[in-house]
Amino acid sequence: MKQKNNLQKSYFSYALYSVFFTAILFIVFGSNGWGPAAQNEQAIGEISRWCERVSSGFFREPVNTLGNLGFVVAGLIMFYKITQDATNNRDPLFGSFKIALLYASASTFLGPGSMAMHGTHTAFGAWLDNVSMISYILIFWLYNLKILKNLSNRTFFISYSILLSYYAYSYWFLDSGLGVGVDLFELSIGLWISTEILIKLPNLLGRVVALVTVIIVMQLFGLDVVNLILNIQDSWKSFLNLIPIFIPNINSNVQRTYRPWAFIGYISFYSAFWIREIGMPSHPWCNPDSLLQAHMIWHLLCAISTISFFNFLQKEQSNERSEL
Repeated sequence: MKQKNNLQKSYFSYALYSVFFTAILFIVFGSNGWGPAAQNEQAIGEISRWCERVSSGFFREPVNTLGNLGFVVAGLIMFYKITQDATNNRDPLFGSFKIALLYASASTFLGPGSMAMHGTHTAFGAWLDNVSMISYILIFWLYNLKILKNLSNRTFFISYSILLSYYAYSYWFLDSGLGVGVDLFELSIGLWISTEILIKLPNLLGRVVALVTVIIVMQLFGLDVVNLILNIQDSWKSFLNLIPIFIPNINSNVQRTYRPWAFIGYISFYSAFWIREIGMPSHPWCNPDSLLQAHMIWHLLCAISTISFFNFLQKEQSNERSEL
């Protein structure tokens, strides 16, 4: 028991060691050259896919790369809070230190994952960036499903591991669409929205609200929902995010307080998506030589959303807090 308590009190220290070790890896591989650029990346001196001019220095996109340190800072704050909870015997986030540590790890991983893509412009960097995003977004809707169907931690982690492993495999060996043309990140956002509504309203009304909300969000993100419905034989994949509303026998035993942290998280997350569009070479506001890049702001806003959702879920009240 003493050894377990010492381990819990060391979460923050281990996180610091991991960050330091990752920084060493970047220095080692960067000093030897990053290797050949991915086919979809621009040559040195040209404007990158995210507006910033490609540099011949240590990082190919210095500003966009360093903007990812926001994720690292946010992640370390989470590890510190989890360590404090463990030290003071407080209930952990998600009702489980294991899932709480997974969330903090995935949030931190967003930093070096994206840094690898913007900093190196290699195929491996792009792969790591996308894997880091999926490792984060999967947690939300899988955790919500865990609650709605009263699944065990073991089932949660097995499901998470299978999905993430297959995505990592398929992105590297097949394509970014799981081999079947499905964008798992976009799908996960829809699944997160629908399951979040069902957590609040696990009834018929909740199913209707989830249906309408997901359709509105799809429209807001530029999808012609009417056209998709008329061509359902070709566009059925776009409606996979509605699957949760058809799951039978759902129930929710948690209470969540959405003000202020959930709203701060949602606002920062969706504002980041809007600003992300500004950081495109075709946008009139694109200035490739500026020290203030829109894509860097996208990273910082997303980092704010990760810590906001952490604080939001930390206030979750549950009748069952037995699995640690």
